[in-house]
Amino acid sequence: MQETLIKPSENSTQPIENNRVIENTPKKYPIKWVTAAFMLIVHLGALAAFFTFSWKALMVCLVLHWITGGVGITLGYHRLLTHRSFKVPKWMEYVFSIIGSLACQSGTIAWVAAHRLHHLKSDEEGDPHSPTKGFFWAHMGWCISKNNEIDDYKRYSKYCPDLANDPIHVFINNSHLLWTFLLAAGLYAWGGWPFVVWGVFLRLVLVYHCTWFVNSAAHIWGYRTYASGDLSTNLWWVALLTYGEGWHNNHHAFQYSARHGLKWWEVDTTYWMIKTLEFLGLAKAVKLPSPQALAQAIR
Repeated sequence: MQETLIKPSENSTQPIENNRVIENTPKKYPIKWVTAAFMLIVHLGALAAFFTFSWKALMVCLVLHWITGGVGITLGYHRLLTHRSFKVPKWMEYVFSIIGSLACQSGTIAWVAAHRLHHLKSDEEGDPHSPTKGFFWAHMGWCISKNNEIDDYKRYSKYCPDLANDPIHVFINNSHLLWTFLLAAGLYAWGGWPFVVWGVFLRLVLVYHCTWFVNSAAHIWGYRTYASGDLSTNLWWVALLTYGEGWHNNHHAFQYSARHGLKWWEVDTTYWMIKTLEFLGLAKAVKLPSPQALAQAIR
């Protein structure tokens, strides 16, 4: 077993006041009407779940929530591709990229770039989704607002040259919506419209808001164990909804750690998945903070 020990983050010098968000006047961004319309359609489509319930459709929703939100976004987009907290074979990296695309949170390169920018300027001017601009902004307002730094490919690709220089990742990034249409077609062929409603529309809404709570709630409420230099917090219910991502203060203190739940009670099921891949010989170079780094970073 190979584990790489890492040091705490030093990405910001902004002072923190417990559970208090400093209000700033948000910069005005024009609305991305296509994205806003897509979000509206998805949320309205999810309402059809009230009229199409079946136990099979519910199971499809729950399983796909874990596959797309847990494996695709949390393990794939975030811990593997954004922070490189472990390594897998290249073919598996591409598979995780496609699975992450099924969450419809933008293409791989765009998602990774926005998240790396978030860490670079966490809760400072230039952070794409800081709650210093309000809860709604951090939760979903930023998604439907034009920001060239994360919307223009030539600008955002500079934050992830490791992906932008890979033609397969570029293809997956540019075709990210295609994979959801293919999934919807497969679900329709398998179980008709109930499977589409629960497996695509409702599941997307649930994954969206679970993911967004990391940006919003986990920068406002909760506790802070480590001096991360920003407003990130550890929030247990967000961790449960996001397969361990809610231990957000831990993550900001040790950005490249494959494990976010650093205390024994901080359940981190994504780390369990990584350890399973390591046991199977599919993951290596798993990065963890050293005991010395943990002790030094205590608030």
